[in-house]
Amino acid sequence: MKKILTIVGPTAIGKTELSVSIAKNINGQIIGLDSRQIYKKMPIGTAQPNKDEMMSIKHHLVGIKDPNETVSAGKYSDMVLSKVNDVIDDGFTPIIVGGAGLYYRAITRGIFDKSSSDNLIRSNLEKQYDENPEYLYDKLKKIDPVYSKIVHINNKKRLVRALEIYQISGTTPTEHFDNQKMNQSKKLDLFTVFLVLRKDAHRKIIKSRALKMLDKGWIEEVENLISLKNKKNSTFPALNSIGYKQISNYLEGQIDKNELLDIIVNKTWQYARKQNQWFKKESINLTVDTTNLNLKELGLHISDIYKSSSID
Repeated sequence: MKKILTIVGPTAIGKTELSVSIAKNINGQIIGLDSRQIYKKMPIGTAQPNKDEMMSIKHHLVGIKDPNETVSAGKYSDMVLSKVNDVIDDGFTPIIVGGAGLYYRAITRGIFDKSSSDNLIRSNLEKQYDENPEYLYDKLKKIDPVYSKIVHINNKKRLVRALEIYQISGTTPTEHFDNQKMNQSKKLDLFTVFLVLRKDAHRKIIKSRALKMLDKGWIEEVENLISLKNKKNSTFPALNSIGYKQISNYLEGQIDKNELLDIIVNKTWQYARKQNQWFKKESINLTVDTTNLNLKELGLHISDIYKSSSID
């Protein structure tokens, strides 16, 4: 079977535009690999494909989960595998697209053993995080400096999960990944294209995109989510995402509007750097510096490469 074309890279680098261009050339459908685009009611702040992109090319795993749901990397991996098979069965070419490094690793190398969980340990760690996230993050840095470089301090779920695994097994997340043995029947054979961008150009795009998101109604989107959260009297993991957390702080009066944009840009840039660090450690077939490149023309070029027999 032909390898599955996969487009990965940091946030705000043009993955969606490029993948839509490629999909049009190879009779493709796009399968999301994004830990936040999977949620409903969050199209602006998660940069979900716009209506034209969604109408021109079918997208899977975008806007399908309620924001109060938690989607583990293992569960996401199972959904991606299922969608890949569905797309192929329907006579189309699957293209996996996203920037979630942990989910990428889950579909290529496996993930933590699902049996390794302890509700009491997790609950205690969650309380510690709520009281002092820096304490838990420093703890992770001491036990697993490698993994700490690719997990953001704002990512409560992954930070808590990493320390939970360590407390249960005495093994660090990095050791788990190194030792992971994945069932070959569930392993996807990928042809992965990793997009990179010159730092100054990337930071400029991040700021421009954040401004557009705020103009489109990102603050109102967060207000609606908070209102829904209060009505459901439930936790919304999605509200811990970059941008959503900062806007929530703004709405609570913790920061002013002049600070808001700069904080979002800085947090997004830090996250993008972590994504780059993550994918540099993965098995990549083609790395493309998109600085000054036309993404539609690049899409044609990648389509031609993929259609060649060398990727079978």
